[in-house]
Amino acid sequence: MRRTRLSLYYLGTYLPIAGLALLFVPSFATKLLLSNRTYDEEFMRLAGALLLAVGILVIQIIRYRVEVLYSTTLAIRLGLIVVLLWLYALSSDTFFLVIFVVVGFGVVLTGISYYLDRRDRSPVEQPTGSQA
Repeated sequence: MRRTRLSLYYLGTYLPIAGLALLFVPSFATKLLLSNRTYDEEFMRLAGALLLAVGILVIQIIRYRVEVLYSTTLAIRLGLIVVLLWLYALSSDTFFLVIFVVVGFGVVLTGISYYLDRRDRSPVEQPTGSQA
């Protein structure tokens, strides 16, 4: 799962950076992400803290090579993509489209890597079902 692990570096990089930006300079961060609205800074800071926390978890997943969670990172981001599109439909704020592109690129990167890693696994490495 070497490629998948490497693809997670993208996720493990943008989450803490975005988290720190939203936590400490929320107005600047939302403008940088092309928002056409002004959001309450307290909630942006909360979102930043949550992104930072999740980013630290992703870094630990990468660091300790917790392969069983690689597919979970994909599933979570796929759900997030749906929410981002829904939020854009509700608000027409470009902010959500920019985040959609950032997250979507990571999903494509990890998805392709995950597929290739699974395809290239030798039969010896394949997990087996219950042993009778």
